[in-house]
Amino acid sequence: MKPIGKYIVVAQVEENVTTESGLVLSGEDINQFRYRRGVVIEPGTEVNNIVKGDKIYYDKAHSFTMMIDGSQYTILRESDVVVVE
Repeated sequence: MKPIGKYIVVAQVEENVTTESGLVLSGEDINQFRYRRGVVIEPGTEVNNIVKGDKIYYDKAHSFTMMIDGSQYTILRESDVVVVE
């Protein structure tokens, strides 16, 4: 699989989010966050600053999900990545 242009294929990372007081947030609470965390599976042909294996945070409102070879992936543009770890 090779994304074209500025698109990036990402696998979502399931997170356990704990507040400062020690409360563990549920999946529903986490889904309300605007940004999601993922691992880059494959960067597009014109992506310059992000490489395969990078952990990123991206704007979930500007992404979409696809089934590729029986697995679920998120597709987004390079410009929708807000943090690279």
